[in-house]
Amino acid sequence: MKKEDLNIMSDIRIIEELKAQLLCVIGDFFRLLTKGSNIAKEAILESISGAIIILYILAERLGYSYTAVDETMQKKLKVGIIEEDIVEKQGQNLSRLNNHIGERKDNRQ
Repeated sequence: MKKEDLNIMSDIRIIEELKAQLLCVIGDFFRLLTKGSNIAKEAILESISGAIIILYILAERLGYSYTAVDETMQKKLKVGIIEEDIVEKQGQNLSRLNNHIGERKDNRQ
């Protein structure tokens, strides 16, 4: 077996592991939401941050840079803002997230 084949197989295994981890984190997240207690607040935050980390790493493994993910998110956010998505209408969540990502980008430069 060639060295490139081993690398490809290793990458596929890692991608499959990340996908499985993401499903578990999302499942845990939904389970935690049903508890509704203050004790679950930290666990909910852990689930959300864990899912975001896994998605960024999965994107990189699939050939996308973190910057490309951020830029694509900002494009989607801007569309939601322009189209007055219900989440934007009721709390300007899309605008705030867009600003947050923009500030992160500005701080890196």
